[in-house]
Amino acid sequence: MAGGSIELAGLSKLFGDSAAVDNIDLSVASGEFFSLLGPSGCGKTTTLRLIAGFEQPSSGRILLDGVDVSAVPPHRRDVNTVFQSYALFPFLSVSENVAFGLRYAKVTKAELRSRVNAALELVSMTSFASRRPSQLSGGQQQRVALARALVLNPKVLLLDEPLGALDAKLRRSLKVELKALQERVGITFLYVTHDQEEALTMSDRLAVMNAGRIAQIGTPREVYEEPTDAYVADFLGAANLMEVSVTEAGSPATLKLGDSVLTSTHACPAKAGEAAHAVIRPERVHVEPHGSDGPNRVPAMVERVVFLGAATQLMLRLATGGSLQALVQNDGERLDLAQGSPVHAYLPADALRVLAGTPVPVAASAVEASLAS
Repeated sequence: MAGGSIELAGLSKLFGDSAAVDNIDLSVASGEFFSLLGPSGCGKTTTLRLIAGFEQPSSGRILLDGVDVSAVPPHRRDVNTVFQSYALFPFLSVSENVAFGLRYAKVTKAELRSRVNAALELVSMTSFASRRPSQLSGGQQQRVALARALVLNPKVLLLDEPLGALDAKLRRSLKVELKALQERVGITFLYVTHDQEEALTMSDRLAVMNAGRIAQIGTPREVYEEPTDAYVADFLGAANLMEVSVTEAGSPATLKLGDSVLTSTHACPAKAGEAAHAVIRPERVHVEPHGSDGPNRVPAMVERVVFLGAATQLMLRLATGGSLQALVQNDGERLDLAQGSPVHAYLPADALRVLAGTPVPVAASAVEASLAS
């Protein structure tokens, strides 16, 4: 279906003196799978409710295919919403739930049956058409909720953490199905989640939100590998954030971590002599025998070894007292490292970034909490 572009221009929503959404600008292309990602209270669900029409903006505009719909009631906007609770009618069958919205549209009985059957086939629920929601699993109910939303042929489908109530294994399988479904139907999906893995797995692009504002927009790879500040780096996936001082701010930049000298090949937002945060992802940290020579190596001690199946997580304690997390793939080579082993951690210059901003207090303490537990 053509159309489905979304534009938010200076959008704000105040509750009393508090800004749940604070002057955000956002463009979502037609047919795009776009995610709003952030912790509780960041404004992502309020943004979705504003687009749906369930909340009225305090200021700014909401445009659908270039038309301002800010004052248009929800039932007259060409969007539909799938909620975390699914909101299925327990006294109706699966087919009756899917057909519910069409009963208020001007369609013939034959067209109603055809569209309901097509929607159920799209989500592989045709054989469950006569069942009640109570006779379905959580994943099956989620498919019915999707079919009920898609049967109305909206230009935009809004999804408010629809996988949040499912167990981890089912969420993993449905993530792949949901992205494949979006590609088949070709409509715009705007997906709200606090789950970083969901956003990285399914999105064409995503926006990380913080305190009602958009901290960064980009493709999953861009936002993960090139975070613009410490907040984004710390929220999106596991990240090692280290306090460093900048000795040379060029490209490459030279940093001091305790007595160790580090080099980063990326642009440095801080000036020479300033304190800053350096970030590196755990999978880019290489653990080498103690005494290894070469640049960008820092002494450390193994504080904990955690077997994760496909990988082993190493919690390292640096000589500065800070912590560092490394992720080593279990590729057949035996990892003979025990608690208390001295090592050197190699931090490649192309994987090390200097960032502005301060990390999120709760997320930043994740490694410390793991060590303490």
